[in-house]
Amino acid sequence: MSEGPAYGFDTLQIHAGARPDPATGARQVPIYQTTAYVFRDAEHAAALFNLQEVGYIYSRLTNPTVAALQERVATLEGGQGAVCCSSGHAAQIMALFPLMAPGRNVVASTRLYGGTVTQFSHTIRRFGWSAKFVDTEDLDAVRAAIDDDTRALFCETIANPGGYITDLDALAKIADEAGIPLIVDNTSATPYLCRPIEHGATLVVHSLTKYLTGNGTVTGGAVVDSGKFDWSASDKFPSLSAPEPAYHGLKFHETFGPLAFTFHGIAVGLRDLGMTLNPQAAHYTLLGIETLSLRMKKHVENAEIVARWLESDPRVEHVTYAGLESSPYHERMARICPKGAGALFTFAVKGGYEACVKLVDSLQIFSHVANLGDARSLIIHSASTTHRQLTPEQQKAAGAEPNVVRVSIGLEDPSDLIADLDQALTAATGETR
Repeated sequence: MSEGPAYGFDTLQIHAGARPDPATGARQVPIYQTTAYVFRDAEHAAALFNLQEVGYIYSRLTNPTVAALQERVATLEGGQGAVCCSSGHAAQIMALFPLMAPGRNVVASTRLYGGTVTQFSHTIRRFGWSAKFVDTEDLDAVRAAIDDDTRALFCETIANPGGYITDLDALAKIADEAGIPLIVDNTSATPYLCRPIEHGATLVVHSLTKYLTGNGTVTGGAVVDSGKFDWSASDKFPSLSAPEPAYHGLKFHETFGPLAFTFHGIAVGLRDLGMTLNPQAAHYTLLGIETLSLRMKKHVENAEIVARWLESDPRVEHVTYAGLESSPYHERMARICPKGAGALFTFAVKGGYEACVKLVDSLQIFSHVANLGDARSLIIHSASTTHRQLTPEQQKAAGAEPNVVRVSIGLEDPSDLIADLDQALTAATGETR
């Protein structure tokens, strides 16, 4: 889109990053299924490789379809730029890569997706990095965990699996005091429900696989840069502030200013890590984002109806949905996610682990899958699947106890979802409502 008035979210989710194809006039963003791009001449090629000119070299780095998606996601999040990659897990590594070095650590919330906990607990140690897990409700503990080697603070807006809403403003203040970036995973909220940059986040990561695509067809990730962090304020981030040997001593922050992190993510991160998003996946995600606001409104509406029904059911011990007045995060929702608490939450089933397994096996509309954010309603028993690698203490901290199931409420008729849950709870507990 050309520079103009401040367009509304519904307009931007359709038009941001999308321009008629200059060669054909095609109105929808084409799938540029190509590996490489022809240079105008040798001088043009040299300028691209020296980062003196922006353009396309090789699709591991940049691709027009992916570029359109990057612009759209960055625009919706209120960021300066974005880098798209092959998955949400890839996005997390891409976010940390310019910040970390052997011996450095990230302070992370205990309330994270189980795969993220595993990635931070084990995999990143192979790079010489480490993570300190802290309950982000305890702000003093967060401050105490940050030391001279800490390079980032990491959390989720709406924490998976419990649907807890994080106090982003408080964490951003702590990160600012420490001179480190706040990285927020906004997958479960999407920029429709929350824009973390407006609450002080430096970087926002997404699994495009979830609500942004919205139909369970692709995997993808994104890192959005606010463009507001001063990478040269200290010597903590030499990848962005110091001379880069691979580009003849170029300093990313000095050269690219608010786009330093984005340019580094492409020119170094994608170049060397190769976590490339394919253009067809980017195309599907662009299509999905066109209806994001419509879908999120329905997701929230359905989730509120189902959560209230579950909370009143005697076969259910508790429901974690922040949209319920009984939730300790309900007041925070009005500040962080004023349009609603999303559609992801857990509930505890009387009868414990075995009852949860029976419940999952008895459902007919809900799909038992390791995913969320689909148009279809989904369910999983986190303790035996996504969080099974964690210790009992970690499972409890993450809200994935053995008697808990996680639901991602879809776009179906809510009365049908309730009927499905009702019959499955009867099968699981032997009791009728």
